[in-house]
Amino acid sequence: MRQAGARQVALGWLSALALLAPPSAQAHPSPREARIENQRSQFEAALAAQPSATKALEQWCGLLTGTDRQVILATSVAGQDAPAPRDLHTLLQTDGPPGYRHVRLACRLGTLSEAHNWFVPARLTPEMNATLATTNTPFGKVAAPLHFTREPLASQRGRGPGCPAHTILTHRALLRLPDGQPLALVVECYTVLNLAPPRPILPPITPYDPQRTCWHDSDGHMQGPHCPAPSQAPSPTLP
Repeated sequence: MRQAGARQVALGWLSALALLAPPSAQAHPSPREARIENQRSQFEAALAAQPSATKALEQWCGLLTGTDRQVILATSVAGQDAPAPRDLHTLLQTDGPPGYRHVRLACRLGTLSEAHNWFVPARLTPEMNATLATTNTPFGKVAAPLHFTREPLASQRGRGPGCPAHTILTHRALLRLPDGQPLALVVECYTVLNLAPPRPILPPITPYDPQRTCWHDSDGHMQGPHCPAPSQAPSPTLP
Protein backbone atom coordinates (compact mmCIF):
# COMPACT_ATOMS: atom_id res chain seq x y z
CA MET A 1 0.00 0.00 0.00
CA ARG A 2 2.79 2.39 0.87
CA GLN A 3 4.58 1.62 -2.40
CA ALA A 4 1.39 2.23 -4.40
CA GLY A 5 0.85 5.54 -2.62
CA ALA A 6 4.44 6.61 -3.28
CA ARG A 7 4.03 5.79 -7.01
CA GLN A 8 0.87 7.90 -7.20
CA VAL A 9 2.63 10.84 -5.54
CA ALA A 10 5.58 10.52 -7.92
CA LEU A 11 3.28 10.39 -10.95
CA GLY A 12 1.48 13.48 -9.69
CA TRP A 13 4.73 15.42 -9.41
CA LEU A 14 5.82 14.33 -12.88
CA SER A 15 2.52 15.49 -14.35
CA ALA A 16 2.85 18.88 -12.67
CA LEU A 17 6.41 19.32 -13.91
CA ALA A 18 5.28 18.49 -17.45
CA LEU A 19 2.68 21.26 -17.30
CA LEU A 20 5.27 23.74 -16.03
CA ALA A 21 7.80 22.89 -18.73
CA PRO A 22 8.13 25.42 -21.58
CA PRO A 23 6.35 24.54 -24.85
CA SER A 24 9.64 23.79 -26.58
CA ALA A 25 10.32 21.10 -24.01
CA GLN A 26 6.91 19.48 -24.52
CA ALA A 27 6.95 19.17 -28.30
CA HIS A 28 9.01 20.17 -31.30
CA PRO A 29 7.69 23.33 -33.03
CA SER A 30 5.86 22.81 -36.30
CA PRO A 31 7.41 24.20 -39.51
CA ARG A 32 4.95 27.11 -39.35
CA GLU A 33 5.85 27.88 -35.72
CA ALA A 34 9.55 27.68 -36.55
CA ARG A 35 9.11 30.08 -39.49
CA ILE A 36 7.17 32.57 -37.38
CA GLU A 37 9.74 32.50 -34.58
CA ASN A 38 12.60 32.94 -37.04
CA GLN A 39 10.80 35.80 -38.79
CA ARG A 40 10.02 37.46 -35.44
CA SER A 41 13.74 37.43 -34.59
CA GLN A 42 14.60 38.88 -38.00
CA PHE A 43 11.99 41.61 -37.53
CA GLU A 44 13.38 42.56 -34.13
CA ALA A 45 16.89 42.75 -35.63
CA ALA A 46 15.61 44.96 -38.48
CA LEU A 47 14.05 47.39 -35.99
CA ALA A 48 17.20 47.46 -33.85
CA ALA A 49 19.33 48.33 -36.88
CA GLN A 50 17.56 51.67 -37.53
CA PRO A 51 17.09 54.79 -35.39
CA SER A 52 13.82 55.43 -37.24
CA ALA A 53 11.03 52.86 -37.03
CA THR A 54 9.60 54.35 -40.24
CA LYS A 55 12.74 53.52 -42.19
CA ALA A 56 12.85 50.01 -40.74
CA LEU A 57 9.19 49.41 -41.69
CA GLU A 58 9.81 50.65 -45.24
CA GLN A 59 12.53 48.03 -45.66
CA TRP A 60 10.50 45.31 -43.90
CA CYS A 61 7.41 45.91 -46.04
CA GLY A 62 9.59 45.68 -49.14
CA LEU A 63 10.93 42.33 -47.94
CA LEU A 64 7.44 40.98 -47.21
CA THR A 65 6.02 42.09 -50.56
CA GLY A 66 9.03 41.08 -52.64
CA THR A 67 9.41 44.62 -53.99
CA ASP A 68 11.59 47.65 -53.48
CA ARG A 69 11.33 49.63 -50.24
CA GLN A 70 7.75 50.75 -49.68
CA VAL A 71 6.31 54.13 -48.71
CA ILE A 72 4.95 54.25 -45.16
CA LEU A 73 1.96 56.52 -44.45
CA ALA A 74 0.75 57.67 -41.03
CA THR A 75 -3.01 57.75 -40.46
CA SER A 76 -4.20 59.67 -37.38
CA VAL A 77 -6.26 57.72 -34.84
CA ALA A 78 -8.94 60.05 -33.48
CA GLY A 79 -10.52 59.74 -30.05
CA GLN A 80 -8.10 57.13 -28.70
CA ASP A 81 -5.38 59.26 -27.13
CA ALA A 82 -3.18 57.54 -24.58
CA PRO A 83 -2.67 59.18 -21.17
CA ALA A 84 0.68 60.91 -20.89
CA PRO A 85 3.24 58.74 -19.05
CA ARG A 86 4.09 59.88 -15.53
CA ASP A 87 7.74 60.28 -16.43
CA LEU A 88 7.06 62.17 -19.68
CA HIS A 89 8.32 65.62 -18.62
CA THR A 90 11.34 64.09 -16.91
CA LEU A 91 12.28 62.11 -20.01
CA LEU A 92 11.69 65.01 -22.42
CA GLN A 93 13.37 67.50 -20.06
CA THR A 94 10.75 70.18 -20.67
CA ASP A 95 8.00 71.87 -18.69
CA GLY A 96 6.03 72.99 -21.73
CA PRO A 97 3.09 71.09 -23.21
CA PRO A 98 4.32 68.34 -25.54
CA GLY A 99 3.01 67.65 -29.00
CA TYR A 100 1.20 64.35 -29.41
CA ARG A 101 0.50 62.03 -32.29
CA HIS A 102 -1.40 58.74 -32.30
CA VAL A 103 -1.05 57.13 -35.71
CA ARG A 104 -1.21 53.87 -37.59
CA LEU A 105 1.76 53.27 -39.89
CA ALA A 106 0.87 51.31 -43.00
CA CYS A 107 2.26 50.30 -46.38
CA ARG A 108 0.55 48.58 -49.29
CA LEU A 109 0.45 45.39 -47.21
CA GLY A 110 -1.63 46.98 -44.43
CA THR A 111 -1.06 48.37 -40.93
CA LEU A 112 2.33 47.38 -39.53
CA SER A 113 2.40 49.53 -36.41
CA GLU A 114 0.31 51.73 -34.15
CA ALA A 115 2.34 54.38 -32.39
CA HIS A 116 2.00 57.00 -29.64
CA ASN A 117 4.45 59.88 -29.95
CA TRP A 118 5.00 62.71 -27.46
CA PHE A 119 7.46 65.28 -28.82
CA VAL A 120 8.90 68.74 -28.06
CA PRO A 121 7.63 71.16 -30.75
CA ALA A 122 10.27 73.76 -29.87
CA ARG A 123 13.02 71.31 -30.93
CA LEU A 124 11.53 70.93 -34.41
CA THR A 125 11.55 73.55 -37.14
CA PRO A 126 8.32 75.46 -37.88
CA GLU A 127 8.12 73.65 -41.21
CA MET A 128 8.37 70.27 -39.48
CA ASN A 129 5.61 71.17 -37.02
CA ALA A 130 3.39 72.29 -39.89
CA THR A 131 4.02 69.04 -41.79
CA LEU A 132 3.14 66.96 -38.73
CA ALA A 133 -0.06 68.95 -38.23
CA THR A 134 -1.30 68.90 -41.82
CA THR A 135 -0.01 65.73 -43.55
CA ASN A 136 0.15 61.95 -43.10
CA THR A 137 3.96 61.91 -43.22
CA PRO A 138 5.44 59.78 -40.40
CA PHE A 139 7.30 61.58 -37.61
CA GLY A 140 10.52 59.72 -38.34
CA LYS A 141 10.59 60.94 -41.93
CA VAL A 142 9.69 64.52 -40.97
CA ALA A 143 12.39 64.74 -38.30
CA ALA A 144 15.03 62.78 -40.25
CA PRO A 145 17.02 65.96 -41.20
CA LEU A 146 17.71 66.45 -37.47
CA HIS A 147 19.73 63.20 -37.45
CA PHE A 148 18.21 61.96 -34.21
CA THR A 149 19.32 58.76 -32.51
CA ARG A 150 17.23 56.18 -30.70
CA GLU A 151 17.61 55.18 -27.06
CA PRO A 152 15.64 52.00 -26.29
CA LEU A 153 13.83 52.13 -22.94
CA ALA A 154 11.77 48.93 -22.92
CA SER A 155 10.81 46.07 -25.20
CA GLN A 156 8.40 43.21 -24.71
CA ARG A 157 6.93 40.56 -26.92
CA GLY A 158 3.18 40.89 -27.05
CA ARG A 159 0.78 43.66 -26.14
CA GLY A 160 2.03 46.46 -23.91
CA PRO A 161 0.10 49.35 -22.29
CA GLY A 162 -1.80 51.41 -24.85
CA CYS A 163 -1.44 48.81 -27.59
CA PRO A 164 -4.30 47.16 -29.50
CA ALA A 165 -5.09 43.46 -29.61
CA HIS A 166 -2.91 41.28 -31.87
CA THR A 167 0.21 43.30 -31.01
CA ILE A 168 3.23 41.01 -31.31
CA LEU A 169 5.89 43.42 -30.07
CA THR A 170 5.87 46.63 -27.99
CA HIS A 171 8.75 49.13 -27.95
CA ARG A 172 9.27 52.21 -25.78
CA ALA A 173 12.11 54.50 -26.83
CA LEU A 174 13.48 58.02 -26.53
CA LEU A 175 14.62 59.92 -29.62
CA ARG A 176 17.56 62.27 -28.99
CA LEU A 177 19.08 65.09 -31.02
CA PRO A 178 22.84 65.04 -31.77
CA ASP A 179 23.45 67.40 -28.80
CA GLY A 180 21.75 64.92 -26.46
CA GLN A 181 18.48 66.82 -26.01
CA PRO A 182 15.41 64.58 -25.97
CA LEU A 183 13.19 65.08 -29.00
CA ALA A 184 10.38 62.56 -28.53
CA LEU A 185 9.11 59.64 -26.48
CA VAL A 186 7.54 56.89 -28.57
CA VAL A 187 5.51 53.80 -27.77
CA GLU A 188 5.27 51.50 -30.77
CA CYS A 189 2.88 48.57 -31.11
CA TYR A 190 3.81 46.23 -33.96
CA THR A 191 1.01 44.17 -35.50
CA VAL A 192 0.82 40.50 -36.40
CA LEU A 193 0.98 41.48 -40.08
CA ASN A 194 4.75 41.78 -39.68
CA LEU A 195 4.85 37.98 -39.39
CA ALA A 196 3.03 37.36 -42.70
CA PRO A 197 4.90 34.93 -45.00
CA PRO A 198 7.17 36.82 -47.41
CA ARG A 199 5.95 36.79 -51.00
CA PRO A 200 8.17 35.32 -53.73
CA ILE A 201 10.38 37.70 -55.67
CA LEU A 202 9.19 37.38 -59.26
CA PRO A 203 11.51 38.01 -62.20
CA PRO A 204 11.06 41.40 -63.87
CA ILE A 205 8.37 41.60 -66.56
CA THR A 206 9.88 41.39 -70.04
CA PRO A 207 7.80 43.13 -72.72
CA TYR A 208 6.65 40.86 -75.54
CA ASP A 209 9.05 40.87 -78.43
CA PRO A 210 8.33 38.67 -81.50
CA GLN A 211 12.06 38.37 -82.11
CA ARG A 212 12.60 36.75 -78.73
CA THR A 213 12.05 33.07 -78.27
CA CYS A 214 11.02 33.38 -74.60
CA TRP A 215 9.68 36.10 -72.26
CA HIS A 216 8.09 36.58 -68.83
CA ASP A 217 4.43 37.51 -68.54
CA SER A 218 2.90 39.69 -65.77
CA ASP A 219 2.65 36.67 -63.44
CA GLY A 220 6.32 35.85 -63.82
CA HIS A 221 5.64 32.80 -66.04
CA MET A 222 7.86 32.12 -69.03
CA GLN A 223 6.09 32.23 -72.40
CA GLY A 224 7.19 31.44 -75.92
CA PRO A 225 7.70 28.51 -78.28
CA HIS A 226 11.26 27.78 -77.20
CA CYS A 227 11.01 28.23 -73.42
CA PRO A 228 12.42 25.49 -71.20
CA ALA A 229 9.95 23.10 -69.65
CA PRO A 230 8.44 24.32 -66.35
CA SER A 231 10.60 21.91 -64.38
CA GLN A 232 13.70 23.45 -65.98
CA ALA A 233 12.66 27.07 -65.52
CA PRO A 234 14.24 28.96 -62.61
CA SER A 235 11.98 29.17 -59.57
CA PRO A 236 11.40 32.40 -57.63
CA THR A 237 13.21 32.47 -54.29
CA LEU A 238 11.98 33.75 -50.95
CA PRO A 239 13.78 36.73 -49.41
